[in-house]
Amino acid sequence: MVGYSRLLPDEMAEYDLTAKLGRYFDRHLVFPLLEFLTERNIFDEKEILQAKYDLLQHTTMVDFQLDIYKKINIEGEEPKELIQKREDIVSRFTELSQAVQPLLDAVVTEDAARHIEHQRNSDSMLALNFLQKTYGIERSMVDALYTFARYVYDCGDYSRAATNLGLYRALVPSNDKNMMSCLWGKLASEILMQRWDDAYDDLNQLKEAIEVNSSRSPLDLLHQRTWFIHWSLFVYFNHPKGRDDLVQLFLGSATSSTNQTNAYLNTLQTASPHLLRYLAAAVIINPRKKNERTLKELVKVIQQESYAFRDPITEFLECLYVHFDFDGAQQKLRDCTAVLNNDFFLIGCTDEFMENARLLIFETFCRIHHCITIDMLAEKLNMGAEEAERWIVNLIRNASLDARIDSQKGIVVMGSQALSPYQTVIEKTKNLFNRTQMLAQNSEKKRDTNANWSNYQTQQSQAHTTVVPVVD
Repeated sequence: MVGYSRLLPDEMAEYDLTAKLGRYFDRHLVFPLLEFLTERNIFDEKEILQAKYDLLQHTTMVDFQLDIYKKINIEGEEPKELIQKREDIVSRFTELSQAVQPLLDAVVTEDAARHIEHQRNSDSMLALNFLQKTYGIERSMVDALYTFARYVYDCGDYSRAATNLGLYRALVPSNDKNMMSCLWGKLASEILMQRWDDAYDDLNQLKEAIEVNSSRSPLDLLHQRTWFIHWSLFVYFNHPKGRDDLVQLFLGSATSSTNQTNAYLNTLQTASPHLLRYLAAAVIINPRKKNERTLKELVKVIQQESYAFRDPITEFLECLYVHFDFDGAQQKLRDCTAVLNNDFFLIGCTDEFMENARLLIFETFCRIHHCITIDMLAEKLNMGAEEAERWIVNLIRNASLDARIDSQKGIVVMGSQALSPYQTVIEKTKNLFNRTQMLAQNSEKKRDTNANWSNYQTQQSQAHTTVVPVVD
């Protein structure tokens, strides 16, 4: 049985990352987090209602704003400014809708839809030229479509916003001035409708758009990447491929055999070390065989950033792999339960996290001990003796553990974990080709440098010998 966490409500509020994450989210993306906090009862309900109302002040979701106002002011009347705001919003919506209606009517025709779909991944201007010649659609109407899409998104009509932004993206070139904003808006719309397959595709397109634009300043690129890694949490913790991609995004090149710098890991360390919680959780949850090298790199990053961010999840890995403090890791694992159950992105991973975290403790403990009593193991894993024995039996059955159980003595005897000669050769030679290639490239650079310097000296020598001084 899992032990109880020592964390008090104030401490759980301390570990809540909503305020830090919210600075990098669109205000519409913050609402799901606030709804989650309401259910968890970590903060005062009135404070959360006020936070929702303040966010709604800058949107056109006036009906939602009125509902929140009535909950805050139970006996108060509806504010006149909100009633007037609703009338203005309806009027503006009608105006924008009428401006883009000819375009929307044109694109649903069979010829136009087929032409747009055919040109979607090639030259978008061909589709726009077709609409201009056939239906008299001007470029200004396409710009009005972007304005309308933003407006309906701000009204909370995310389905219509996603459709219109997808159409706008199909009709304008990739270097359009509104393209980046369109990609961000399309991603946010898909996230809020929880269409994770579409959101996954949009996320990858957005990443490509961020990286291929060479005209960005380093500061702007840092901002874009920072927003990207925060928004990606919605997708990575809800899509089947997400957690693998999250680990690959931050630690993929860092654990490869090349010396390529991981730009997103640098972004995390520079601007948002609090995201280490989600990176650490993703590494722990992933199958163990994929993360033997990744874990080493992650622990190194956690140590480097420990002055900027610490929580029970990162401290659990520190206790286990830096200090080899199994009692400390055991207590941190208890605290991790409270953190996971009160985190918007991780609450669905609690059982999987605990199972894999126990496996990490068990594997590390077994590297040190050849023979272990089941009672001691149960204590280290925060489990009862019978539950721990069943858990070990399942590991042995699934071929995840080379061990045998002596039920009479109540011990687990570990099998031999010696690496085969074949695997030893692979481990020692896996980087040989890349190291040889790097040496060859460095030798070529040095040879070219020496050759250029030699040519320069020859030219200078010839220049001096051809100058004959004239003496009277």
